[in-house]
Amino acid sequence: MAGERAKSGAWLRASAVIAAVPVVSLLILMAAGALSPGPGLVALIATLGSSALTARIWLDNLARLAARIRASAAGGGVPDLPDTPLLPSVQAVADGVTRLARSLAERGAQVEQLRRADAAIIEALPDPLLVLSADRYPLRANRAARDTLGAPQGSGSAPADMAVLLRHPAVAEALDRAMATGRPAIADLALPVPMPRDLVAQAIPLDPPLADGGRILVLLSDRTRERAVERTRADFVANASHELRTPLASLIGFIETLRGPAADDPAAQQRFLQIMAEQADRMRRLIDDLLGLSRIEVSEHQAPSGSADAAAMARSEAEALAPILAARKAHLVLDLPAEAVAEPADADQIGQVMRNLLDNAIRHGRSGGEVRLTVAAAPGRDGRGGIGIAVSDDGPGIPREHIPRLTERFYRVDKGRSRSAGGTGLGLAIVKHIVNRHRGTLAIESEEGVGTTFRVWLPGR
Repeated sequence: MAGERAKSGAWLRASAVIAAVPVVSLLILMAAGALSPGPGLVALIATLGSSALTARIWLDNLARLAARIRASAAGGGVPDLPDTPLLPSVQAVADGVTRLARSLAERGAQVEQLRRADAAIIEALPDPLLVLSADRYPLRANRAARDTLGAPQGSGSAPADMAVLLRHPAVAEALDRAMATGRPAIADLALPVPMPRDLVAQAIPLDPPLADGGRILVLLSDRTRERAVERTRADFVANASHELRTPLASLIGFIETLRGPAADDPAAQQRFLQIMAEQADRMRRLIDDLLGLSRIEVSEHQAPSGSADAAAMARSEAEALAPILAARKAHLVLDLPAEAVAEPADADQIGQVMRNLLDNAIRHGRSGGEVRLTVAAAPGRDGRGGIGIAVSDDGPGIPREHIPRLTERFYRVDKGRSRSAGGTGLGLAIVKHIVNRHRGTLAIESEEGVGTTFRVWLPGR
C-alpha cells in the first residue's frame, strides 16, 4: 500500500512538473482575454491529460531503464518487462545499456577463458613455478612446485615449507633485485632437505600484476641431475685412475715377467696367470661398482616408485651368496617374516643393499663364523610404517673412530685385509646412496672383538 501511494505521489509530481508551464500559459491567455473560456478550458483539460499520460510513460520508462541497469551490473540478462512504449531518448539509453551489458558479458567470458588457459599453462609447466604477492606471500604453486617442495597432490595452494625457501638469502636477494630494477634476477641455491638439490631460481617481476594480485613469478629449475653428472664424471676419472693403478701395475709386471724370466717356466706361468686373472677380476668388479654408484648418485634426488617384498628378496640374495659363504665357511642365519613390503621402493636397489651388506659381513667377518640377516616391521621415528633390515657378523669389529667414515667411497679400516678379501671399498657407499634415495636411514653399531651390525630402515607397510 505504501508503495502504491509513493508511485501515485511520484506520478502526480511528475505530471505537475510537465503541465506547469503550459497550464500557467493558458491561464494567463484566458485572463488577458486572448483566449475565450470555452476553448481555453478544453485546452487546459487536454494539457493536464497529456501531461498525466506523459508522466506515466516517463516514469515507466525510467523504471525499465533502472531494471536493465541493475540487471547488467549484476551480470544477468536484460529482463522481460511489459511491452509499453519508450520515449525516444530513453529508448536510446536502454539500447545502449543492452549493448553494453552484452559486450561486458562477452568480455567477461573472454577474460574467464583466458584466466583458465593461464592457470592450465602454469599448472602444466614442467619446471616449478610460484606466484607471489607484493609482500612475497605465496599465492599459487603449480604441480611441479608442489611435487618438488612436498605439498599434497591436487592442492592449488602454495606448499607449507615455501617460507623456508623464500627466506633463503640468495632467493631473498634475487627478489629484492627484481623488485628494485623491474627486471628478472637469477639466484643459485642448494637445498639440503629432504634431499640435497641444486636449484636455479629466477625472480620475474610482473607489471601490471595478475588478477589475483601476483606481482612476482619465481621459476625454479632443478640442476641436481646435471651437476651430479658433472661431479660423477670428475669423481669417476679421479677414483678410477687411483684405484685401477695398483692392479694395472701388477698386470703389467706379470706380463713383463712372463715375457722374460718366466718365459720357459710353466709352473711360474700358471701361478702368475692365476694372479693376473684375480687382478683382472678385481678391476672388473671395481669398474662395475663405480658405474653402479655413478648411476645411483645421478638419480638419488628422485624418489623411487613401486614396492619390494624385502623378505622374499632376502631369501633370494642368501641363495645367490651361497658360494661365497662356502668359501669362507660361514653360516648364514635368516630371521624373516612371511612378508615385509618396502614402499615406495626400487626392488633392484633393495636387493643390492642386502647383497652388499651380506657380502661385506661375509668377507670381513670371522672365517667360519656366523652372519645373521633379520627383516622385520619397524615404525619410523615419526610414526610412519616401515621395515628394518639388520645384517650382523661376529668379526673383529670396527674401532669407533672409523665408523663415521665407513660409507665414504674407497675408505677402508684395514686396507690390506680389505683388498685381500676382494672388496672394492664402494659397497657401503652404494648402500648409503640407495638408502638416501629411499628416504631411509642407515646406522652402524660395532664393538671390537664382538662384531658389527648394519641397520637399515626403509618406508613400508
